[in-house]
Amino acid sequence: MALWAAGAGLVSAAWYLVAFAAVERTSALRSAVKTVAIATLAGAVALSGGPALLALALALGAAGDLALSRPGERAFLAGVAAFALAHLVYVALLAGQPAADLSGWRIAAAVALCTLAAVMAARLWRAAGALRGPVVVYAAIIVAMGFAALRAADPRLALSAGLFVASDAILAAELFLLRPGHPARRWTPYAVWILYVSAQWGLALSLSGGLFIAAGRG
Repeated sequence: MALWAAGAGLVSAAWYLVAFAAVERTSALRSAVKTVAIATLAGAVALSGGPALLALALALGAAGDLALSRPGERAFLAGVAAFALAHLVYVALLAGQPAADLSGWRIAAAVALCTLAAVMAARLWRAAGALRGPVVVYAAIIVAMGFAALRAADPRLALSAGLFVASDAILAAELFLLRPGHPARRWTPYAVWILYVSAQWGLALSLSGGLFIAAGRG
């Protein structure tokens, strides 16, 4: 059952990528397909007996997807809040992982993360207008999640967190920095979705030990 749920999530993710990622017009079907992609992954973790906090983080991500798929500032702020809570749950999960020595590539990644965060915060502070407060607070939270992942011994966690940061950075640029008609807008929606889904799957597999995959084979 858990494996079927995860499979349904992958189908929904692929459907959204092909049919809706670059479509700006909102619809109930678009929102449903986007939400189901990660909601079913949360269900797969729960059904397989995976960590309850992991299922919660994924469920919050699905709620954020639903909110961000709807129009208006209120929906946007609800989506930002849901993802901020999801990242805080991930921080709690990552804090319980075995720790690694902070050396080599982890230090380089931490420096890169700080640099990206500083540049994006400076750009968004000017560009986000009345939304600058929530956006910058959210950025600080996802940076904290990135550092928590770099601290963890399993390198897959750092990779997954890095994909999440990259997805959010591209989305922020798309929302606040790229002018309408900018050539980059041809590929940014696809990059955001692919990086985001890969990040959620990477975190789910790493933090659950692949339980929902093993459950389907048992």
